[in-house]
Amino acid sequence: MNTAAANDSTNPLVRHIQDVWRSRPSLKLRRDRFAMVCLVVISLYMLIALLVALGIIGGDFADRVGTNYQSPGGESWKLWLGTDRQGRSILVRMLYSTKVAFNVGFVSALIGSVIGSLLGAVAGYFGKTTDTVVVWLYSTIQSIPNLLLLIALSYAVTKNDLGRGLVVVYVAFGATFWVGPCRVVRGEVLKLRESDYVQAARAMGYSHARILLLHVLPNTLHLVLVYFALLFVAAIKSEVILSYLGLGVQGEPSWGVMINQSRAELINGYYWQIGAATVAMLGLVLCFNVFADALQDALDPKSL
Repeated sequence: MNTAAANDSTNPLVRHIQDVWRSRPSLKLRRDRFAMVCLVVISLYMLIALLVALGIIGGDFADRVGTNYQSPGGESWKLWLGTDRQGRSILVRMLYSTKVAFNVGFVSALIGSVIGSLLGAVAGYFGKTTDTVVVWLYSTIQSIPNLLLLIALSYAVTKNDLGRGLVVVYVAFGATFWVGPCRVVRGEVLKLRESDYVQAARAMGYSHARILLLHVLPNTLHLVLVYFALLFVAAIKSEVILSYLGLGVQGEPSWGVMINQSRAELINGYYWQIGAATVAMLGLVLCFNVFADALQDALDPKSL
């Protein structure tokens, strides 16, 4: 047992995890109780999305489980939030929409962060013509209202049969969400490329690719992590808007689809579907916003 403990203490991975846990940003983040509560809520949402994806909870979102417009309450857990006008469980559809929201948020934020970080690093490191082209590209995209650009891209993908369902969302978001990380990483790399360790790496004959991947990009990860959280929230909110307009998720439920379908129900006084979708979306977006702000404060090297 002592041997195992000794091996753990000398394991580089274990030492790295311990160093991260004891670091100043980690300590500062853990002292923020509100942020920790939000992290717990986000973890619960993530757990629900995982269990739905594995088929452990939820079920078929298209099954009729009750009468049309059934009020919340009933013997089955599927009727706790009532049914829609087709007799489908609102709770099941809300759980499935949580999985869709995490799919959209994670994939879109990952695509935007990776593309934006690479383009920003290349532009900031090489400068000159490369920097001019990248700056022109993201300046052009930024000059177009984001929502209008997302609607146009979603319509173009759907119209030309380039994808259906979530593919439409991924293409539209991937083509626009990289701008923010690109600007931030470019500005940071413009400072890092003149640092002593980068100059030393050049003097040792390291390739540009190695310097970028091993010396420059790792020092921008704190910015990328914050932007990843921000893009996650932006993707969820944008997906709700697109799905409400009929240009987002198709063939499966999402919070935007539920809100769109509840328009006719509101006329008749049935508010539980729009209420369930709104509360679920509000809880996740609010917690992610709070946690992203706390993460930004913790990772900011200028903060005490």
